[in-house]
Amino acid sequence: MTTTGMTQNTGENTMTPSLSRGIEFYFHCAIVVMGVVGTATNALILYAMVASKQHKKHVLIFSQNALDLFSSFIMLVNYSLKLCNIHLIGSAGYWLCTLLLSDSLIWSAFDGSAISLASITIERYLKVVHPVWSKKKLRNWMIYLAVAFSWIGSFTYGEIVVFLTSAVVDGACYAYRFWVSETARICFDVWNFVSFYVITLLIFIFCYWRILVVIRRQASVMAGYDDAAGPSTAQTVCNQLQSSVVKTMIFVSAFYAIARLPTYIYIFNIDLNPNAAVTDGTSYYAIVIIAFLYTCTNPFIYAIKFDPVKEVLQRLIRCKKTSE
Repeated sequence: MTTTGMTQNTGENTMTPSLSRGIEFYFHCAIVVMGVVGTATNALILYAMVASKQHKKHVLIFSQNALDLFSSFIMLVNYSLKLCNIHLIGSAGYWLCTLLLSDSLIWSAFDGSAISLASITIERYLKVVHPVWSKKKLRNWMIYLAVAFSWIGSFTYGEIVVFLTSAVVDGACYAYRFWVSETARICFDVWNFVSFYVITLLIFIFCYWRILVVIRRQASVMAGYDDAAGPSTAQTVCNQLQSSVVKTMIFVSAFYAIARLPTYIYIFNIDLNPNAAVTDGTSYYAIVIIAFLYTCTNPFIYAIKFDPVKEVLQRLIRCKKTSE
C-alpha cells in the first residue's frame, strides 16, 4: 500500500497538506460560514421552486438544488467537527473518518451535481432541438431514473473509494491515503477527471450550442409571425420561460466548469510532483473554497435568472417590507 506523504492532524482529512493550526482554523471557520450561507440559500431556492410549482415541471433542476443543499449542510457539519479536533477511537471513529472527516459526502454530492447537470442539459437538448421525438419517447420514469442515478450512483461510487483507501491510525483520520499502488491512484484521478469534468463539459458545449442555435432560429420565425398576424401571448410566455431555464442552466454549468477546474489542476500537480505540491497548504484551501463556492453561489444564479423562482422571492421581499 502507498500513501501520498501528506501530514495529518487528529480528526482531519489527510488530503489536507500541513499548515499552521492558526491559519487552518480560520480556513475551517470560513468554510463553516459558507456552509451556513449555502444551506440557507439553497433551502430558500427549493422553497421558491415548490411555491411556484416548478419542482414538478423541472424535476432534474429541483434534484440538482437538493444536492447543493445536501453538500452545503454536510460542509457545515464536517468542518464544525474538524474545529473540534476529535481523537478517533474504534469503529465509531472509523465511520466518522470515512463518512464525515474525509469530506467524501461533499465530493460525492459534487459528482452527483455533475451527473444531474449533464442530465438537465440532455433533457433541455432533446426538448428544444428534438421536440417531436421527446414528446413521443421521453417519459417521466426516465427523468426519475436520472435523478436516482445522480444520487445513488455518485454516493455509492464515492463511498466505495473512501472505504477502500482510508484508515484511522493513532486517533487520526487518513482518508484517500492507502492505495494499492501509485499507478492505481493516478488512474483513478484521470478517470475522475474524464468522467466528471471532460465528458460533462463536452455535453454542456455541444448541447447548449445546439439549443442556442434553435432558440435563435425560433425567435426569428416568431418575430416574422408576430409582424404578420399579431403576437401570440401563450406562445410568447412559453418561449420566454424556456429561454429563462436555458439561460439559468448555462450559467450554472459554466460556473461548475470554472469552480471545479482548480481542484483537478491541484490533484494532477500532486500526481506529477507530490513533494512540491503538498507543502502549500494555502493553495489547497484556496481550491477547496473555490470548489465549495459553487454550491453556495448557485442559489443566487437561480434567484436572478430563473423567472418563476425570482417572482416568488420578489413576493417574499414585498411581503416583508409591507409587514414592516
